[in-house]
Amino acid sequence: MSPTLLAVAHGTRSASGQRQIRDLVAAVARRRPGLDVRLAYVDVQRPHVAEVVAGVREAVVVPLLLSAGYHVRVDIAEAVRGTGIPVAGPLGPDDVLLDGLIGHLPAADAVVLAAAGSADPRWRASVHEMATRIGAHVAYASGSDPKVADVVADLRRRGARRIAIAAYLLADGLFYRTLHRAGADFVTPPLCRDPAVAGLVLRRYEEAAYSVAAAAGSR
Repeated sequence: MSPTLLAVAHGTRSASGQRQIRDLVAAVARRRPGLDVRLAYVDVQRPHVAEVVAGVREAVVVPLLLSAGYHVRVDIAEAVRGTGIPVAGPLGPDDVLLDGLIGHLPAADAVVLAAAGSADPRWRASVHEMATRIGAHVAYASGSDPKVADVVADLRRRGARRIAIAAYLLADGLFYRTLHRAGADFVTPPLCRDPAVAGLVLRRYEEAAYSVAAAAGSR
């Protein structure tokens, strides 16, 4: 029997964001009938990942997160410590997400890639790499500078008439809603609304499950 796929999201107070994540997990389950797929969170919502981990015997945790930041390295790691449950890589960066962004971008004089802020240099490097690949300016919806509204305003001063924001955010929520107040002409939808992301979640699950099976077979 295949191990449980335990999808772990950040959690949000946004009703639409909550629904989007539930829909994503439901889409994953539809792609693999018979696979036990469960949803947990690291913050805001319940059940917490540690609560669900306690109730499963064999599982693979798939972070519904775009980077291996604090929530992966600390919250999820602590929840699975001593259980032997593997943790898959985060969803980003990945070409599936890149294609999703490109596919929703309209013609524009300038594009701003908007991500959640982080002090993690690896996360910032991956954001800059993604921005380079779509020819975008980097900005952050929270924490880190430069802020999205400031970058948009600077592009306006430099003559950009039509500005699009490529939202490098998985679901609706506080950060995503700030993008619509940043002064741009267009904001791409949350990444989880792309049907291809369900396939990406399954790929992360399969990669982690294969690694565990291969390690066990080599002993």
